[in-house]
Amino acid sequence: MYPSKLDAGYPPAMAPPPTTGIPISSTNQFYSQPGPATFHVENSRASVSWSTGLCHCLDDCSNCCITCFCPCITFGQIAEIVDKGSSSCGASGALYTLILCVTGCSCFYSCFYRSKLRAQYSLKESPCNDCLVHCCCELCALCQEYRELKRRGFDMSIGWHANMEKQGRVATLPPGIQGA
Repeated sequence: MYPSKLDAGYPPAMAPPPTTGIPISSTNQFYSQPGPATFHVENSRASVSWSTGLCHCLDDCSNCCITCFCPCITFGQIAEIVDKGSSSCGASGALYTLILCVTGCSCFYSCFYRSKLRAQYSLKESPCNDCLVHCCCELCALCQEYRELKRRGFDMSIGWHANMEKQGRVATLPPGIQGA
């Protein structure tokens, strides 16, 4: 009356997954699809502290003055390095200025670059949330990010590509563009 399990009317029997030593939840234990397993690996690098504090602007007085009077320059330099040359200093600085003039809240744009910088170098989220740091202490945050990149060996005045040439590495070109 009922077709046997070997008939085409039934899906193939699902065998329990092989024992891997990795715990799995009871909800997906027997209903996983066959094939290679994929695992999400957490970033195991420990967070490190910033090389300077948020208010240590006297460590680099020239940058502090530039940032105080024209933060778009400092932001543009940071953005070019953090984006690994995919955005130029001028374009990032101009966008920062436009957002500042239109909304008065460029901190919401610059806080994303603080987050990207922290992720690249496994820096602690301190003294508080990135967005809050930029909203309350925009200029100090930009100076701290500038100093961090400078202490990591970047010459902020020459940009990403020149830094890569200076370090003896070839700057990566976008796909489809060949060197002349």
